[in-house]
Amino acid sequence: MLKIKEIRESKGLSQDEIVALSGIKKRSYVDYENGKSDIPLSKLQKIASSLKVSISVLTGDSEMLLSGEEKAINELTPCVSPETNLGVPYYDVDFSGGFNAIFNNQTLLPDHNIVFAPFKDAQLWCNVTGNSMAEKINHGDIIALKELTNWEDNVLFGEIYAVVTDHIRTIKIIRKSNNEDNYKLVPINTNEFDENEVKKTSILKIFTVLGAIKKFF
Repeated sequence: MLKIKEIRESKGLSQDEIVALSGIKKRSYVDYENGKSDIPLSKLQKIASSLKVSISVLTGDSEMLLSGEEKAINELTPCVSPETNLGVPYYDVDFSGGFNAIFNNQTLLPDHNIVFAPFKDAQLWCNVTGNSMAEKINHGDIIALKELTNWEDNVLFGEIYAVVTDHIRTIKIIRKSNNEDNYKLVPINTNEFDENEVKKTSILKIFTVLGAIKKFF
């Protein structure tokens, strides 16, 4: 049995406050709280996040939680999870500015996790700014990234990567340069952006861009 009402009241919160925090319609929320209708996992996750508790605290039922996790892992619709062991961490930073804080600031914690089966192998999600890769990756999208180890041996020319150098962070197609010491960085939106080159020695990290989706939360 769900403990939404019990936990909400213990935190001194009203139904209207939870509705405002979760974005769930009040009529639906009241039905969920009173057990009058089944609650989808995505809505349960929003309520748990609003109450700042885990789903397991709301359910008090490990079997129910397990079935919910299995459903989310196989779900083709992305959803937010407050569970730290479920999904991939999302950081509310832009790749082109602030991304380094993820690695350099040990106190920076993800806002939540994103559960999306097609990109379950990602290491993290973050924001995209700029339209150099439109229409493939658009301003305001979120991207799933996985660090490419031994990148000098493993880069596949013609694929999209997120490149971190000592001066820039950019998302581009990597192509072979006439200068063997460089990579050519090519945008998709060539009407507004030019290709350029980057020295391999200036590259700190390269991430495979597993995919991009519109921000849904």
